[in-house]
Amino acid sequence: MANAEQVALTIRRAFDAPRELVFTTMTDPEHLRHWWGPKECTITVERADVRPGGVFHYCMHPRDGMAGMDVWGRFDFHEIEQPHRFVFVNGFADEAGNRIRYPLLPMWPLEVRNTATLEEDNGKTTLTLHSAPANASDAECATFFAAHASMQQGFGGMYDVYEQYLKTVQASAE
Repeated sequence: MANAEQVALTIRRAFDAPRELVFTTMTDPEHLRHWWGPKECTITVERADVRPGGVFHYCMHPRDGMAGMDVWGRFDFHEIEQPHRFVFVNGFADEAGNRIRYPLLPMWPLEVRNTATLEEDNGKTTLTLHSAPANASDAECATFFAAHASMQQGFGGMYDVYEQYLKTVQASAE
């Protein structure tokens, strides 16, 4: 079996905001609904229980209005160490919140373990997101590894949206 750590993806991104605010806006569902997911999507929050053992269940809707193209997802929170770190397993889900295979890419890992760490320096916060397939087959690990460039682009777009949202939150707090 492939070693999931050998195919892990690590993304680093700095934000011009204090760590406490970044932590809150990355874990609070009222904030997540404004920026989580592909840049071309909006999300609806179905369920949100942000604590170890809690679940964040959501639906992504394409912004261009493509009917029937909604995709459900789910986070299972494992660890939350405010404001330094949070660990969650994410994957695709059905409307009821059950884990499912993504129909358009059936060899995608059923679960991906994500560890997000936040480090603050002079009022700026650096996010390090480490993602690796969980309980995955060799084929699933290979699919995950082959998608690194696409994931870098997808996370980049999502964090662009996040950065704009973060500026809006900071401006409204002033």
